[in-house]
Amino acid sequence: MSTEATAPARSVGQREGKPKKSRKLSFPTAFTILFALTIVAVAATWFVPAGQYAKLAYNADDNVLQITSPQKQVTEVAATQEELDKIGVNIDIEQFTSGALSKPISVPGTYEQLEQQPKGIADITVSMVSGTIEAADIMVFILVLGGLIGVVNASGAFESGLMALTKKTKGREFLLVFLVSVLMVLGGTTCGLEEEAVAFYPILVPIFLALGYDSIICVGAIFLAGSMGTTFSTINPFSVVIASNAAGINFTQGIEWRVAGCIVGALVVIGYLYWYSRKIKADPTFSYTYEDREKFAQLYNVEAGETEEAKESGFTLRKKTILVLFVMAFPIMVWGVVSQGWWFPQMAASFLAIAIIIMFLSGIAEKQVVDAFINGASSLVGVSLIIGLARGINLIMEQGLISDTLLHWSSGLVQGMQGPVFIIVMMLVFFFLGFVVPSSSGLAVLSMPIMAPLADTVGIPRSVVVCAYQWGQYAMLYLAPTGLVLATLTMLDMKYSKWLKFVWPMVVFVLVFGGILLVAQVLMYSA
Repeated sequence: MSTEATAPARSVGQREGKPKKSRKLSFPTAFTILFALTIVAVAATWFVPAGQYAKLAYNADDNVLQITSPQKQVTEVAATQEELDKIGVNIDIEQFTSGALSKPISVPGTYEQLEQQPKGIADITVSMVSGTIEAADIMVFILVLGGLIGVVNASGAFESGLMALTKKTKGREFLLVFLVSVLMVLGGTTCGLEEEAVAFYPILVPIFLALGYDSIICVGAIFLAGSMGTTFSTINPFSVVIASNAAGINFTQGIEWRVAGCIVGALVVIGYLYWYSRKIKADPTFSYTYEDREKFAQLYNVEAGETEEAKESGFTLRKKTILVLFVMAFPIMVWGVVSQGWWFPQMAASFLAIAIIIMFLSGIAEKQVVDAFINGASSLVGVSLIIGLARGINLIMEQGLISDTLLHWSSGLVQGMQGPVFIIVMMLVFFFLGFVVPSSSGLAVLSMPIMAPLADTVGIPRSVVVCAYQWGQYAMLYLAPTGLVLATLTMLDMKYSKWLKFVWPMVVFVLVFGGILLVAQVLMYSA
């Protein structure tokens, strides 16, 4: 509890004239950060010129290509390679007809400045509501996840299971961090395991805490490791595959560089986590979140030991079955996403089904178990709202017609540059654009048709630009409040300032190491 005075009344024994302690400045919450960014986005619509590229999309019903001009006039042409060549889109027509490019892409050379579309004060709150509505699918998923956690907590299975685990892993605590990090890197590089990763915190965070680690290790092993894998995507369909398709190349081009980068990136992030874990094991006060340790442990119901009730009942077969069902929800989710095309509604439904089964198995009274589900869901309301508010910022920029203008300015910035300078500036451009468009697939279809052809003028393969897109954008996504960072930190009740202190070396690593790989590719292909 703080020792600072919180009321005018003087405590007993306080000396007359004793100076009051100054109140410490605290870093703003995620909600305040996003509110401020929404205001900045609204202000930008008044000063950044409005403009747009023509957009190209495939209509499967009529087997035609639809071109929507900046003035919203729609023209239809035959879905042939000849028509694509005419409009300057150097992409195989099969990328459209097969569904590989399902989102509208920007058409090179079609940018037009349009009438300004400034947003007003009312749009600040309207965008927040609209963004929340657009994010309804992932928000429902998170609420169902919270309900599932609440039911498992109420059964007492977590307490008994954690105590059993800590006894078995005594002296080998980092092994679990290592294994989780490797799995997250693999998940990130192969299938872009990012938004879905929020589902792993409830099962892994209590375990990490019981092993003596802090909240930083939790985020590092899940979010940071997964993001490192996505940064160096090898076959990730939501990043490198769709970017390569939009660039008009096969995603296997340049894969050897991405594989090498992924291996080095995995070693660096695991080494960084090992260094940090050794530090806090030797001296718990070294933890960047040391002052929040008790609050964090209470948040995930991790106590110094088992409750008396848990000791009396023991780690029963019923509790083991509940934990097995809870754990199985996650591989089922991954299987559904990878092989069955699941998205958040299907993932939420599968979690809800498992929650209902656990309700019946728990042996808890109906009202108590339903209350547990509701309380669990309510604990993650803040997390789900963060995602909706972040979407609102992107809506402001899209409706204000400034996103394409920023892309147009960025493409003009690198034109005329040569060799290594060109590709380094390109990576930094994508670093900036990663804040404007925090979606990997969204930035790919918007920017690649514009940026990739610039590689032709420099005499390097377009695959190098795809690498610059990956390493630049994802270096920003470690930090960007408009991405998943704030939702993740809110779920763990961690201050953004603490995360920045921990993650900045990894951002520097990605930009420096990525820059070295990019320059090496340019020099090799130019030789």
